Amino acid sequence: MAENAFEGKVAVVTGAGIGIGYEICRSLANQGASVVLNDIDAHLAQEAADKIKQAGGECVAKGGNASEPSFVASLVEEAVERYGAIDIAVANAGVTAYGAFLDYTEEQFETLVSLNLRGSFFLAQQAAICMKKQNTGGRIVLMSSVTGHQSHPYLVPYGMTKAALRMLAKGLVGELAPFGITVNAISPGAVLTERTTGDDPEFEEGWSKATPNGRVATVEDIANAALFLVSDKARHINGHTLLVDGGWTATSAVPTLNIPD
Repeated sequence: MAENAFEGKVAVVTGAGIGIGYEICRSLANQGASVVLNDIDAHLAQEAADKIKQAGGECVAKGGNASEPSFVASLVEEAVERYGAIDIAVANAGVTAYGAFLDYTEEQFETLVSLNLRGSFFLAQQAAICMKKQNTGGRIVLMSSVTGHQSHPYLVPYGMTKAALRMLAKGLVGELAPFGITVNAISPGAVLTERTTGDDPEFEEGWSKATPNGRVATVEDIANAALFLVSDKARHINGHTLLVDGGWTATSAVPTLNIPD
């Protein structure tokens, strides 16, 4: 992809203080985009945005809870007020909530659904409303998961939300394609991040053995997929979910689980 492939584009990315979201922001800014970077931790969001700016990118931090529709709307408003438009929206914010199905509580369920589904739905909605008004088209990417394709112990409710995001991407095609807006999803497999290694110190070793490619994904692997889907090179891809899992869903082997409390 060209060095300034996103010159003049404006992006909003949620859940981007660290990990996959941060790498998507960094990569977009590195290729010329202006980025509104969100994280629920305002201090973390500012630190992340500062790193991107120090490297020469254009990025503004906006801390807040991406599960709240009113806050999500403010993210889109921030992009338009500061940069004049919104061209790209990446609904990356989400929570991975382990738990046995028979013991799962209503509180756990509501927290999970609020962020993984409500937040993603309303970011897509608010971004699309603005993109339609602009009459310039746009790109929306939702962050699904391999657990939305295949069964994974202790992640059944989580997988349910991620499967719903795949359907959201497909379902929006009929309503948004006439406005030049594409909606796609990414389903990462095991990814090496601060969170996954913090949850399980043996994460990389176990999942490398379970993944046919022999390694876990890096955040760069997922960001590369995201940048492709929001680029002009993917202009005819719509309603698709791209698996970035090193072949895991073909075999679905699960290593010995160290389930976080």
